[in-house]
Amino acid sequence: WGEALRFLAEMASAHVDLDTIAYCAAISACGQGGQWDHALRLLSEMASAHVELDTITYNAGVSACEKCGQWEQALRLFVEMGSAHVELNT
Repeated sequence: WGEALRFLAEMASAHVDLDTIAYCAAISACGQGGQWDHALRLLSEMASAHVELDTITYNAGVSACEKCGQWEQALRLFVEMGSAHVELNT
């Protein structure tokens, strides 16, 4: 997860436009590394940068929270998805 965050930072430093795919990869890496709080920060960063948060990105955030036992945060993301009119998948 640390390497993914460093790579994301390097991309930004090189003035590469960070897109949904780049963020989603980093969020997934954070989830796999047990870093749910970093995953949520990335979701927030995406929103601030006006990068689209889609179903896959939210699912990566939910998965990161679930892997770390943060069910309250996972539920909050589901509510946020609905408020943002992001399609919930099954």
